[in-house]
This record gives sequence, structure tokens and C-alpha cells, in this order.
Amino acid sequence: MRLSIQTKSDLVLRDMELIRSFPNARVGFSINTLDENFKNDMDRGVSIARRITAMKTLYENGIRTTCFISPIFPGITDVPAIVERVRTQCNLIWLENLNLRGNYKSFIMNYIRAKYSGLLPLYEEIYTHRSRLYWERLDGDLRKY
Repeated sequence: MRLSIQTKSDLVLRDMELIRSFPNARVGFSINTLDENFKNDMDRGVSIARRITAMKTLYENGIRTTCFISPIFPGITDVPAIVERVRTQCNLIWLENLNLRGNYKSFIMNYIRAKYSGLLPLYEEIYTHRSRLYWERLDGDLRKY
């Protein structure tokens, strides 16, 4: 039996011995920023610092860990900085673009307009005009990195 856990919480540490009893168990942590203020605007999970500490603890105790950089907010999420911060304490790094659908699109666009107005043209290019240039450039930059 395989066990895979995806979380934004460090409570997973309380079950470390149980998790370790599963062969090939994996625990993934969602981290899309190193900026606690932005994190607080986007989710109610524990701090990024606590997530990274939990990831390190599991990794050092022989449990496979994944950093799930998701969603990547264009112009906000610093993917290379996150990779540098976690690369010595996780086995895999997964990436996911920010996808805007339904009511979530207007929520995020209003948030960008209010908090990151300089990025509004980029978000309109991506999410209104459906340009893939940002993602293609990011992909190329990350491949070089």
C-alpha cells in the first residue's frame, strides 16, 4: 500500500512514525511564496517557515518529501528562490501554473489590481488575452536554472 499526503500543515509531524511504516510514503508541502504576508492573503495554512521546517524534519527522518510550488503567481512567486530554499530537504519539486476559473478569476484579478497594480497588465495578458509567453519564458528560465 502506498501513502501520499499533500498538506499546508506541520501537523503531519505528529504522525511521522505511522507515515514511516508505509513503504515509499511521500509527504508534499504546498509552498508558492517565501513571503508570509502574501501567504496570509492567499491561504490559511501554517507559516511557510513551519512548512519548510516540517519538510526538513520528515526528509531527515527518511520520509520522501515533495515541494509543490503551486500555484505559481506570475510576477509574485519567485520559483528559483523557493527551489534554493528547499532543494536540500526534498526529493521532488512539482510546479503548477496559476489557473483562473469561475469566481476565482475575478477574486484574483481584483486582488492583483488592489495589491500589485503594476502586474495587472501581465495578468490581463495571461488571463484575458490567453498569452502563454510568460509561462514559456518561465519554463525556459527554469530549465536553464
